[in-house]
Amino acid sequence: MSTPEPPPWPHCAHGATPADDPVGCRGIHIPGHTACLAHLTDTDRVAYLASLTPGADIDHRGTPFTTSLLHALLAALHDSATGTVRFGNARFESAAFERRAGFESATFHGDVLFESATFHGDVLFESATFYGNARFESATFKHRAGFKSATFHGEALFESATFHDGAHFDSATFKHRAGFESAAFAHNALFRSATFHHGGRFESATFKRRAGFKSATFHGDALFESATFQDVAGFQSATFEHIALFRSATFHHGVRFESATFHDGAHFQCATFKQNAAFESATFEQNAAFESAIFTGNALFRSATFKHSAGFKSATFHSEARFHSATLRGASFESAAFKHYASFEHATFYGRAWFQSATFHGGTRFESATFTSNAQFGSVTFERSARFRSAVFQNDAWFVSTTFMGESQFSSAIFHGDALFASATFERSAGFESATFMGDALFASATFERSAGFESATFMGDALFRSAIFAKADRLGPLACAGQLVLSGATFGGPVTLWLAARRLECRRTRWAATAEIRLRYTTVDFAHAVFEYPLTIAAEPDPFVLTTGSELAETAFAGAPGPDVRLVSLRGVDAAHLVLADVDLSPCLFTGTVHLDQLRLEGACTFDTTPPPAGWRRWPPVRFTRRRVLAEEHHWRARRPGAVRGWNVAVFGAGRVGPLQLAPVYRALRKAFEDGKHEPGAADFYYGEMEMRRHADDIPRAERWLLTAYWALSGYGLRASRALAWLGVGMILTIGLLMAFGIAQDTPKQTATGTVPPGGGTVTFEIDKDDPKNPTSDRFSGERFEKALNVTLNSVVFRSSGQDLTTAGTYIEMASRLTEPVLLGLAVLAIRNRVKR
Repeated sequence: MSTPEPPPWPHCAHGATPADDPVGCRGIHIPGHTACLAHLTDTDRVAYLASLTPGADIDHRGTPFTTSLLHALLAALHDSATGTVRFGNARFESAAFERRAGFESATFHGDVLFESATFHGDVLFESATFYGNARFESATFKHRAGFKSATFHGEALFESATFHDGAHFDSATFKHRAGFESAAFAHNALFRSATFHHGGRFESATFKRRAGFKSATFHGDALFESATFQDVAGFQSATFEHIALFRSATFHHGVRFESATFHDGAHFQCATFKQNAAFESATFEQNAAFESAIFTGNALFRSATFKHSAGFKSATFHSEARFHSATLRGASFESAAFKHYASFEHATFYGRAWFQSATFHGGTRFESATFTSNAQFGSVTFERSARFRSAVFQNDAWFVSTTFMGESQFSSAIFHGDALFASATFERSAGFESATFMGDALFASATFERSAGFESATFMGDALFRSAIFAKADRLGPLACAGQLVLSGATFGGPVTLWLAARRLECRRTRWAATAEIRLRYTTVDFAHAVFEYPLTIAAEPDPFVLTTGSELAETAFAGAPGPDVRLVSLRGVDAAHLVLADVDLSPCLFTGTVHLDQLRLEGACTFDTTPPPAGWRRWPPVRFTRRRVLAEEHHWRARRPGAVRGWNVAVFGAGRVGPLQLAPVYRALRKAFEDGKHEPGAADFYYGEMEMRRHADDIPRAERWLLTAYWALSGYGLRASRALAWLGVGMILTIGLLMAFGIAQDTPKQTATGTVPPGGGTVTFEIDKDDPKNPTSDRFSGERFEKALNVTLNSVVFRSSGQDLTTAGTYIEMASRLTEPVLLGLAVLAIRNRVKR
């Protein structure tokens, strides 16, 4: 039953009944009649049709057309010259076509209006030409609607039209606006190879079966906002020269955009792809916006090209996301969620690649991907494996606060800019084997729950692992770092071995919770305030590190380096009770503040700094430094003293200011360490240093300082045999000279016997008297006197009396000689013993 509202035109009203159908037939009156074309008498109908000529204007609004009636109308408008039906302005609003309506190859020179028309059978407009506007708003096509190869020069409007069967617009040409807003396609809608010169509008349209736009060309905007595709949507090889708007569109079945070309913006924000979405080899010349889109099926962008920006912010990929070999410029996947496998293998990212806060629930592969600008993976979560093998980052790579819950692989990756992994968490193995870091690598506060694989990694800049946590890593390296390798504040939770070739290694406040071995090459080490409760070894490796493959670690980063020596610059604040140093250069090392330094074990060729070389005369008055092991801090102290001689090293920034009072116990502890190691000559050097610091300390009494000064001057604290022997020689020469001058008598004193013979005879008593030795008056320095003086002196050295007659002065000279010279001889013997004892 028709609607009770009468149409706005004078209508036929045939068959109206007050009760059931008060309106009746809604067909418009034929001019001069009160009935529509369908209800005219046969005579009037024939007369009316005879009055029509090809190209005439017609108005049959609301008219019901049978097949025969439509044929009669088309015959009346048939142009025998062209062989086609020609219409002027044609009005068929609300008309009803009971069966097949054939308008094939018809030409509409004016506007044609089929608004709210109903086609009960097939309607065919194949190859029809519409020069004016063609309006089919709210029309209903209950069977096939064929517009194949039709040409619309004016607007083609199908808003809210309903297609119950197939809608065929293959190869159709829309030279003006094509409007299918809110249209409903219950069966296949085919626009293959169709051309839309001024764009096509399909907002809120519904495609319940296949929607085919293969090879279609949209010269204007293609608007599919909020459209619903309930079956396969095919846009293969389609060309969108202006904006392609699919915002909030819903694709219930697969959608195919393979090899499609988007010359302007492609907008798929909030679109829903419930099955596979194929954009393989598609080309996006301008912005491609997929923000908040939902891909329930696979998202296939293999070999797709995004020449401007690829926006997938907050997009959700429930199945596989494949961007294999894709080219993306300005890619944004911020807060995107990848619920399944995500593949970006061999993809190329031009401009910034932004994955901030994205979540990868399945395996992720960026193998051999290339990032030409910054790659931002900050706060990203990888719940399964994340593979970046052989990836190339030509600018900075940001993985700050990123969480790797599965295995992470960056082996053979190349980072040309800075690599930022600060606060990243690696819950399973982290593999950076053979990776190359051309800029700085920042792993500050990163956490490695399992193995940390950096074997054969190369850092051309600094490698910063400050405050990193290595919970169960049992090895680190072998790796090469041309800059500074910072492990300050880092924590190693289990037994670990480090193989490091680095310019500088900083381990300030680093904590080892188990045994550790650090094998180094080319390295200057700062170990200040490091904490370890178990044995820890720092050793220099003389030969290149050998990798697990059997090859040697490449050391091209150290080309031109003088040698692979290892230097330790600070042990301040360290408890050295469990520390072993092997073949380490300790010449710049700061020891002040080290605890249990006496328990330090030194293995191999551990070297210390020495007094300024070469030893010799430096200034006036002359100062001579004999060779001995010297701490760097003594160098610094002597260098800053007023009047310091050249050759003492000045303190570097941050070394602090320490003096003899602080250095004396350091020398004492190191002396004990050398003694425990049965290295007596080395212990002797540190004993010398200890005595030197005691002599210069401010807290000792003056008498003790004089005594130490004398001890130093006479024998170098019992360690300088040459000095004691020199003083012994000086003493002997002086003794000889004094004896020759004053001690040896001029002549041997004569004895005189006097006695008295008793008058009555008996025993005669004699008194024997000896003349006092007399000083010579002339010729004191003769060869005879020298021989006597030498004899007395040599006997004095060995604490024996020569029996030589001496003057009173000579007796005192001999006493002094017998007191001092044996002491000097004993000091010389002691010094020799200290130098050769083992």
